[in-house]
Amino acid sequence: MSYYVQGFVLAVPTANKDAFIKHAREAAGIFKEYGVLKCVECWGDDVPDGVHTSFPMAVKAEADETVVFSWYIWPSKEALDAAMPKIMEDGRLDPANNPMPFDGKRMIYGGFMPVVDL
Repeated sequence: MSYYVQGFVLAVPTANKDAFIKHAREAAGIFKEYGVLKCVECWGDDVPDGVHTSFPMAVKAEADETVVFSWYIWPSKEALDAAMPKIMEDGRLDPANNPMPFDGKRMIYGGFMPVVDL
């Protein structure tokens, strides 16, 4: 398949939902400038606690937080790898200028090669 997926799971204070959506829209616009094809941010609606593993457990979500599941589609892993250093240097995403409305230390993320796309 001719694209690459970057996936994220994070816990956002439920009271910060509007701030998160604003932040995500701004970040998506910046990522698009650097070549991402699509950004999808999903606010948790049916995210049960698990016994052994779960999304809430993975990000140590607290009772007043909502799990967010996101994915960004890149043209290729090479495009992502070339863009990320530039994105990290972009002052518009510097937490000192644009604080994240969630604890970034509990975010999990990774890159994925699609194997089925129906």
